[in-house]
Amino acid sequence: MIILCPCQQSSIELLVDLQMITGKGRYVFPSARGGSRPLSDNGVRIALRTMGYDKETMTPHGFRAMARTLLDEELGFPVEWIEHQLAHAVRDSNGRAYNRTSHLENRRKMLQAWSNFLDGK
Repeated sequence: MIILCPCQQSSIELLVDLQMITGKGRYVFPSARGGSRPLSDNGVRIALRTMGYDKETMTPHGFRAMARTLLDEELGFPVEWIEHQLAHAVRDSNGRAYNRTSHLENRRKMLQAWSNFLDGK
């Protein structure tokens, strides 16, 4: 059953509901050309334009930039955690070759804080 207000659902419940629409494939948002590939940047761009957003208002990459800025400036999370989450190369004083950290537990907490922020909690 799809609930129109996702803010009343947990992330897991929302994903289970989405699975009823997108199927049991590998991707939450599969490509329109087949479930073996994820939705492309162009697919997200088309969806944004269909919803009425022009390129000055929002782009697919704009979501990443928005998250990067707000996680740092509004929520105060360490840049290293944010960069890891965005799959960016993390620069450190010893050089990337020695940086094997992933901060998984801290990133889980960061993403929960991000979810709460988006939900207005």
